[in-house]
Amino acid sequence: MSLAIISPGRDPKVWIEALRYHQPDIDLQVYPEIDRPEAVEMALLWQHPPGYLKTFPNLKLISSLGAGVDHILSDPAVGDELPIVRIVDEKLTWSMTNYVIMGVLNYHRQFLRYYHDQHDKVWDMTNPEIPVKVGVMGVGALGGDVLNKLDGLGFEVVGFGFSEKKDFPYPYFQKDQLEEFLSQVNVLVCLLPLTPETEGILNLSLFKKCTKGTYLINVARGKHLKETDLLMALNEGMLSGALLDVYQVEPLPSVHPFWEEKRIQLTPHIASVTNPKAAAPQIIENYNRLKADLTLLNLVNRTRGY
Repeated sequence: MSLAIISPGRDPKVWIEALRYHQPDIDLQVYPEIDRPEAVEMALLWQHPPGYLKTFPNLKLISSLGAGVDHILSDPAVGDELPIVRIVDEKLTWSMTNYVIMGVLNYHRQFLRYYHDQHDKVWDMTNPEIPVKVGVMGVGALGGDVLNKLDGLGFEVVGFGFSEKKDFPYPYFQKDQLEEFLSQVNVLVCLLPLTPETEGILNLSLFKKCTKGTYLINVARGKHLKETDLLMALNEGMLSGALLDVYQVEPLPSVHPFWEEKRIQLTPHIASVTNPKAAAPQIIENYNRLKADLTLLNLVNRTRGY
């Protein structure tokens, strides 16, 4: 039984080392040099070439190399019969939460404003804090931790999602309550999974319903955001600024208008990056469970998309 690593553009060396540390005898094949496709029964994927999985006639399990699986589900060649698992890692949650907290605090204490003031040699002590109420769209493991940590720092927080939540510890709004949710917050954090229902959700129609001057933080997926709509919302005063870690096209093209927009802060999809050493044990566990025909860890619900 062979395990294939397919992650174009990424150095597979760290994954090979991490997997072999936990199971030295594991049979690994690495894209693009896969010469025994018939032996591959499990594939580790990140941004694989669409349709490539048809190469493997005996494939039984797909594992994402991260928490997200939209890059897998978007490939029509991935049959419904194939189980998909993903990485669940406390370090991913820790990193994501810290990133969002950094964004909220920077907005709350206006560090971007003071950065520009320093450049322009401006001494302005007015309004040193912006009152903040944070709304998190997507309250799973990542969003839930963000809410907990921000609440612990004394911020008012509310959640939004597409499923019913019982005994949720914070005010919570469902899909048909989106407008009410948006009216209550002035910092909007997107941590939704990317599904057909959520693709393009951050659009002009939504921005028009936001509290005037809302600050946007998108750390989910680039396809959640209609990028031209964000620029329009900024120019029309619907939003005051944005912190973005994900984009429609990555790397962000050098001609993209976001580079020149001072109200937008950009980071290169680094908010939360999978650590191979931390993720390898659960990949190996699923590899061995597949061989033994046991229940898999972190199985994705295709209907929900995560």
